[in-house]
Amino acid sequence: MSKPVSDEQNLLQRASRLETQALAEIYDTHSPGIYRYAMRLLGDMTLAEECVAETFVRFLKSLQEQRGPRDNLQAFLYRIAHNLIVDTYRRRDQEKASELSDALRSEADVPEEEAARHIRQEEIRKAIRRLTPDQQLVISLKYLEEWSNEEIARTLRKPIGAVKALQHRALRSMYRLLKEKS
Repeated sequence: MSKPVSDEQNLLQRASRLETQALAEIYDTHSPGIYRYAMRLLGDMTLAEECVAETFVRFLKSLQEQRGPRDNLQAFLYRIAHNLIVDTYRRRDQEKASELSDALRSEADVPEEEAARHIRQEEIRKAIRRLTPDQQLVISLKYLEEWSNEEIARTLRKPIGAVKALQHRALRSMYRLLKEKS
């Protein structure tokens, strides 16, 4: 007896045939979450929008090359977005000196509380960037996207204990990094 095809698998099969309606449904369903994820990590609307666009360009390319996901579409899309965000931070780090100078100039025009909040958010983003890629993904999905440990474990195809361990090590590392800044 064959296993019934899930709605997601059906959608992915239609998407792999590049059916416009299936691709639109995938975009409409997943783009808001990917945008929120990118926005929280990048802190810039334009970069977050570019991340969403490039995520779906790469998804479409993977479908055209028949390398697209067979299941767990959400995990596939978030992994693409995560890799794009990591690449963005790498480029940013190369331009760090000029950006710091620009940030200091722009914060001179911002009220003290807003500047302090902005600085703290940037410190948190920097701390997250210093985590391993798996730790970054777990922290982002758990605390920014508010996924359950079970959802993260399914997405990463890891045991729930491994997800909890990644989360614990990541939080401990972030605490240490942020404490050093204080």
